[in-house]
Amino acid sequence: MKKVIVKEQGAGEKVVRHARAFGVSLSESVYPHTATVFYPRERKKMPPNLRGYLMFKPEKCISCWQCAFICPANAIQMKEARNGRYYPNVDYGKCIFCHFCVDSCSGGALYSTKIHDVAYRDMDEMLTLTEEMIEQPEIVREDKKSVEYVIDRDDLHLKRRREQDTLFVEPTPPVEIPMVSQCIDRASCIGCRVCEQVCEHNAISSIMERNVLRMKIDTERCTGCGLCVKECSMQILRLVRK
Repeated sequence: MKKVIVKEQGAGEKVVRHARAFGVSLSESVYPHTATVFYPRERKKMPPNLRGYLMFKPEKCISCWQCAFICPANAIQMKEARNGRYYPNVDYGKCIFCHFCVDSCSGGALYSTKIHDVAYRDMDEMLTLTEEMIEQPEIVREDKKSVEYVIDRDDLHLKRRREQDTLFVEPTPPVEIPMVSQCIDRASCIGCRVCEQVCEHNAISSIMERNVLRMKIDTERCTGCGLCVKECSMQILRLVRK
């Protein structure tokens, strides 16, 4: 094995090397090139479409239950309100933040925020009721700067600004296509009246025609929620353009 011989450095060279090291440490303390965000004093700037904490606007909800039906984690439960309508509750102990509920909400009642760091004391608190989703939650902020990752000439660095990133973003209005429920095969209807029972807007009623129970749909009341279409056992209801 060959012995490695280290050249002895002179006093002047040692001073220069130490001065360079001190200069690098001083530069990093003033203008750090690290990719670390010093949370909570700093907060990473999040995109507007971040899948974060959910908020709810009851005036836009048509009680279609689609958010509860589509949730893959069974994290949404529908709760009856004083006005007789059904609104969602979200269990964050189950929620996987896929936001299928937001995407499926035809009225834009459910929308996202940039909040992603909510703390709970126990599992029971993770069940967020409708009332808690309507009002903006209380937020304790310590951040004074927003940090954004920037790629410049294949080099990643942080861009710090002395500002607070807004956590509440006004949702983009959904593209509304007026739809109504329609029976496509009246002869196959068995008169079970399930569609009438599940309709939240009293748009479906039953009438007797020649001793046969028929279902009648009021297109003026129908909101096109699709709840009756989902529950029809004969699969003869469809949503069509109004």
